[in-house]
Amino acid sequence: MHMPTLRQLQFLDALARTGSFSRAAETCHVTQPTLSAAIKELEALLEVQLVEREPRGASLTHAGEEVATRARTVLAETQDLVAAAHEAGKPLSSAFRLGAIPTIAPYVLPKILPSLRAAYPDLKLYLREDMTERLLEGVRARELDAALIALPWDAPGIETEPLAEDEFLFIAPKTHPLAAKNGLDPEDLSEADVLLLEDGHCLRDHALSVCALPAKTGPTEVSATSLQTLVHMVAGGLGVSLVPRLAADAGVTAGTDVSLRPFTQPLIGRSIGLAWRTGSPRKGEARLIGEIVRDALLARATPG
Repeated sequence: MHMPTLRQLQFLDALARTGSFSRAAETCHVTQPTLSAAIKELEALLEVQLVEREPRGASLTHAGEEVATRARTVLAETQDLVAAAHEAGKPLSSAFRLGAIPTIAPYVLPKILPSLRAAYPDLKLYLREDMTERLLEGVRARELDAALIALPWDAPGIETEPLAEDEFLFIAPKTHPLAAKNGLDPEDLSEADVLLLEDGHCLRDHALSVCALPAKTGPTEVSATSLQTLVHMVAGGLGVSLVPRLAADAGVTAGTDVSLRPFTQPLIGRSIGLAWRTGSPRKGEARLIGEIVRDALLARATPG
């Protein structure tokens, strides 16, 4: 009995995702006639029509959708098989797709890349910066092998490992009353105009939680799209805020006229952690990367 080839299944999956023979062929780096012929061979092999060919594209039949769904599972399991073989033979010797959230990526990745290259010279590291939810969707869909995120974060089908704690520091214009206050507590922020990152940034949620601040959702709320923007808004006198020590140590406030202070009791706002898909064969490799991240963050926290 003849069986479908992985190449045929890959072509069908690409066609299902793009809805176009030309775009599917481009995705698979083959010519359109090659892809079309392979789909016809698959239909002949399975003795069922999988695709309805239309002037402006293609759509899958009911049978085609069923086969494409199962094909996606087969392809994913095949990727896992290859990844497991690589890890068993020589870990981090092939491509590894790592995601990181915007409030971690620019402050951690530059610190770990030299160590990763030195320890694993054959590693091909692909990086993606995005919000936590989208990164974890990518991890679940096997588009990413792991992601650096801020914890705590609970998500189905995802395992996490904390690597280091990250302290929150107070930032304000130098003329603000709290900039010179003896002894700074989170309660001092209750009457201040606290600036936050916009919805979708987990740093916003962690700041609200650790300081027990009310979530403002009205049209008058001022929020920032990045930590750099947040710092400049504070420097411009729009309010006060919190920044992670990770970003502060990397110089996020450099060149701005602001006061940066710790709280009387260190305010631990989040943990830097690593996330991967439950059951992933690359769990061990993810943890190896996590060890390098942990070492880099511990070196930062240790006085020289």
